[in-house]
Amino acid sequence: MNLNFVFFVNSFLLGIGLAMDAFSVSLANGLNDPLMKKRKMCAISGIFAFFQFIMPMIGWVCVSIIADQFSVFEKFIPWIALILLSFIGGKMIYESIKSQNEEIEKGAITFLTLIVQGVATSIDALSVGFTIAEHTIWEALLSCAIIGILTFAICLCGILIGRKMGTKLANKAGFIGGTILIIIGLEIFITNIF
Repeated sequence: MNLNFVFFVNSFLLGIGLAMDAFSVSLANGLNDPLMKKRKMCAISGIFAFFQFIMPMIGWVCVSIIADQFSVFEKFIPWIALILLSFIGGKMIYESIKSQNEEIEKGAITFLTLIVQGVATSIDALSVGFTIAEHTIWEALLSCAIIGILTFAICLCGILIGRKMGTKLANKAGFIGGTILIIIGLEIFITNIF
């Protein structure tokens, strides 16, 4: 295993970047239910963390299977990581700017709603499997666990902030998360190409 400083920094930054969509939704959930109990706050954060853990892992499995069968594909992984993370990051930035004037819809937070929110905020994380494709299974699991743990903590903070302050930070979180993902894409590309 190659667990060095860069591995942990990249995993940490990926976790922060990917968690920003879930953070924004957590702010809205906190605003919708200002009297939310701690157990429900942990359940919501746990659902987001689970999806942010499992999606990159599914992406890693898909890329690993493809890369094992087609070793020529491996040289394109830095390009794919750059393109995907830049696209996802750019989309997050665009959506955060676009939604600045939109009101967040209030509604009941049901289990089904949380599952939909979890999938919707983590679907982009599926492509992160490309960025961790060179990891062993244990490195990928550790990286995804770091992403999941950070997502849990960030979402819990989002709910608490949402309960106290509303959703004023939601748009900024999307912008920050998008910028972080673009920077990670550039770092992966530069490190593997040059």
